[in-house]
Amino acid sequence: MRLGAVIITMGNRPDELKALLDSVARQDGDPVEVVVVGQGVRVSEVADLPPGVRCVDLPENLGIPGGRNVGIEAFGPGGRDVDVLLFLDDDGLLERTDTAELCRQAFAEDSALGIISFRIADPETGQTQRRHVPRLRASDPMRSSRVTTFLGGANAVRTRVFEQAGVLPGEFFYAHEETDLAWRALDAGWLIDYRADMVLLHPTTAPSRHAVYHRMVARNRVWLARRNLPAPLVPVYLGVWLLLTLVRKPSGPALKAWFGGFREGWTTPCGPRRPMRWRTVWRLTRLGRPPVI
Repeated sequence: MRLGAVIITMGNRPDELKALLDSVARQDGDPVEVVVVGQGVRVSEVADLPPGVRCVDLPENLGIPGGRNVGIEAFGPGGRDVDVLLFLDDDGLLERTDTAELCRQAFAEDSALGIISFRIADPETGQTQRRHVPRLRASDPMRSSRVTTFLGGANAVRTRVFEQAGVLPGEFFYAHEETDLAWRALDAGWLIDYRADMVLLHPTTAPSRHAVYHRMVARNRVWLARRNLPAPLVPVYLGVWLLLTLVRKPSGPALKAWFGGFREGWTTPCGPRRPMRWRTVWRLTRLGRPPVI
């Protein structure tokens, strides 16, 4: 089973990128082919790439999903030159040397498995943030399970998923692009697993560190619903998230940015609408996360 890896970078973490590339090179089994996508930078000028690592330099930052889509296409249309693609944050590190082999084994043993979400752990404390466990019952990050979404910076995707469900929604730029792909993959019949034994070490961070966080989270939440949910569920899903946002009591500026993004989500194009089947709604519900939460 052929494995590739896509890493996007803005060139501001050269030491961490080198450490990540070294950890990929140390993986057991056949070598993992790596493509590094420079978001508005020339990778060769900001990082010392090991031999065999390819780079794609973009003239501008296309956002997280846009950059990863470029990386997918570097492995042929829809990534078809390989069987599985790993997507890894450039400041992460593969803790174990058998992660690639575990991926090969998991996909080989389950032909319906489409996506694997890794466990993210802080390199100093070993702790996993609750938000990095892609299920509602997230108190035990050491428990592997079948899930309904995945973590964007630490995952493996069978490339046939892209062939059937499409690639990441580039227009999202940042936030919720993984759930958009996950819902389309589930609707196409694929399964998603969270694996606690496949670990990416990554410093503990807060997503709100990004200046555009509140606006894009709200905008893309609306886009996600408009693109993927049956019409009756769209207001329910967005109403639940509106209430949750208010309950969490964000600051005044954050709430203003959130409502601005929420409005933007309704008034701007969201891409093609392909509502999931009700059978998929029931499937999500049986997996513990109905698409209204």
